[in-house]
Amino acid sequence: MSEQDRMAAGDWYSCLDDGLETLRQRARRAVHAHNTTAPDARGGMAPELAALFARIGRDVFVEAPFHCSYGMNIHLGDRVYLNAGCTVLDSGRVEIGDDVMIGPGVQIYCAEHHKDAAKRMTGQERAHPVSIGPGAWIGGRAIVMPGVRVGAGAIVGAGSVVTRDVAPGATVIGIPARAIG
Repeated sequence: MSEQDRMAAGDWYSCLDDGLETLRQRARRAVHAHNTTAPDARGGMAPELAALFARIGRDVFVEAPFHCSYGMNIHLGDRVYLNAGCTVLDSGRVEIGDDVMIGPGVQIYCAEHHKDAAKRMTGQERAHPVSIGPGAWIGGRAIVMPGVRVGAGAIVGAGSVVTRDVAPGATVIGIPARAIG
C-alpha cells in the first residue's frame, strides 16, 4: 500500500514520501498560478487550480491568495465563496456544500500529527475528513480542526476554533467553539 493510499484510507502514513511531495508540488504550482493571475483574467478561479480540485460546482469563487496542500481532496458545491487568505490543508477529504461562505483567513485542517515525537519526526500523520454543510457560514480567521463536521446552515463566529462537530443551524463562537443561543 502506498503512502497516498494510506493517507486516503485515514491510516498513519509518512508525509515525507516522495510521491506525496510530487502531489504537493503540483498543488503549489496551481496555487501560484491562481494567486498571480490578474483578477479579471482568472474569473472565479484560475484554470490550473480548477484542474486540481476533485469537484467544483457552479458559480464558485476563490479569492487570492489561497493555499491548499493537495487540492485533489477538495470538493466544492455550487455557489461556494472562499474569501482571501484561506488555507485548506487537505490531506483528507474536504467537502464544502452548496451556498457556503468562508470568511477571510479561514483555515481548514485535516492532518493529525503523531503524538509520539520520534514518529512525528519521521512525518507520521493521519488524515481526517472535514465537511461543511450547505448554507453554512464560517467567519473570518476561524479554524476548523481535523474530523469536524459543520452542519447545514450553521454559523461559526470569526476567530473561533472548531474542535467538535457543529449541529445544523447552530451558531458557535470561541476557543474552543461552543454553541450560543
